[in-house]
Amino acid sequence: MGLFLFGWGFDCFLFADNTTGTIGINYGRIANNLPPPEKVVALFKSQGINKVKLYDTDAAVLTALANSGINVVVALPNELLSSAANDPSFADQWVQANISHYYPQTQIEAIAVGNEVFADPNNTTKFLVPAITNLQSALVKHNLSSSIKLSSPIALSALQNSYPPSSGSFKPDLIEPAVKPLLDFLSKTSSYLMINAYPFFAYEANADQISLDYALFRTNSGNVDSGNGLRYNSLMEAQLDAVFAAMSALGYDDVKLVVTETGWPSNGDENEIGAGKANAAAYNGNLVKRVLTGGGTPLKPQDPLNVYLFALFNENQKPGPTSERNYGLFYPDEGKVYDIPLTLAGLSGAQTNPVNESKAQVPTTAPSSGNTWCVANANAGDEKLQTALDYACGEGGADCRSIQEGSTCFNPNTLEAHASYAFNSYYQKKARGTGTCDFGGAAYVVAQPPRYGTCEYPTGY
Repeated sequence: MGLFLFGWGFDCFLFADNTTGTIGINYGRIANNLPPPEKVVALFKSQGINKVKLYDTDAAVLTALANSGINVVVALPNELLSSAANDPSFADQWVQANISHYYPQTQIEAIAVGNEVFADPNNTTKFLVPAITNLQSALVKHNLSSSIKLSSPIALSALQNSYPPSSGSFKPDLIEPAVKPLLDFLSKTSSYLMINAYPFFAYEANADQISLDYALFRTNSGNVDSGNGLRYNSLMEAQLDAVFAAMSALGYDDVKLVVTETGWPSNGDENEIGAGKANAAAYNGNLVKRVLTGGGTPLKPQDPLNVYLFALFNENQKPGPTSERNYGLFYPDEGKVYDIPLTLAGLSGAQTNPVNESKAQVPTTAPSSGNTWCVANANAGDEKLQTALDYACGEGGADCRSIQEGSTCFNPNTLEAHASYAFNSYYQKKARGTGTCDFGGAAYVVAQPPRYGTCEYPTGY
């Protein structure tokens, strides 16, 4: 059971919601300057992070995570897939040495079998499902199958079509040999599909066609899916719904998704459009807020978003372009690359700190002077808008007389228009103070007068 926490100045309002998602972090270690695992575990605890994904089963890391209260996803690397697929005894021994040896002191909750196997140049796709099958048999043998799930992270490149989301489909050559058997396994074991989704890559390649606000979870006009009429206000959600549509086309509507990797680089080469500290802070900060304030995608609104950010540290030995070494939230000395909240408590009254950088601007909190207004965020969904509206007009003390039936601002009679009026009244009564136009993501500040029918919005009381 999650809790929504709305921080308005010194006021605080809580209500329960069971669709709140979770935030975890990928702990990659392709670097020669990282702190020891014990210090990393302390860093997780200091940041309130209780879900971590690894890329192996390193003994020192798993030992450090023991009795920490942190849930762990471990991995069987691609190079071991053929052995696990071809030799059930290898899979059994691997489970004994890397899972049973540490569990339950180390709270291993899932095994990522391979990583982006369909894109592996070593052609390991054919080993994936046999390896998973043998590992599942080993988990059953050791009485671990009810506690530990098996899945495999796939890249969005496994899709043949992803736009519009309703037309999502897998590449035909992957369906019979790999995708359908994998989804069948996940369905039968009540597991979930692991997805690595990076809006950054799509934006970088199509910056002339994709709005940066759309990629960064900022307020934007959105895109309507011509196939099902759903409106998308973020690229990430469109990508995920393309995967849902692709699974549905194969008859697997019951399989859930977990985003096992997503992130935005804080630095990049000159040709890596959009890479930069400000955009990274905006993407990850807005994503955390989106996940922790509940709700799913337009296609699956009741399914919470569960996401693992990539990555914990900048990893100085990763090959490839500059961006590859700059996805971290932290430097190796444990200093923050940029400051964003990672927990629900951190979102209370939090603001994204401005970053001194020329590539882009991070949105700041509402100014306390000048003509600004507070309006409803239609992306927040009707339930959240209604709850926040009820608070503003009730306990919050907003002047809502003008939106009562027969009054000057009753029309247009829409939730968005009424919520905007109430939110603005509250914001102005609070002297446009920092944090008074947020309502847990249900509102935002504008610098132009709102336009809803003939209603005039006050700029002060």
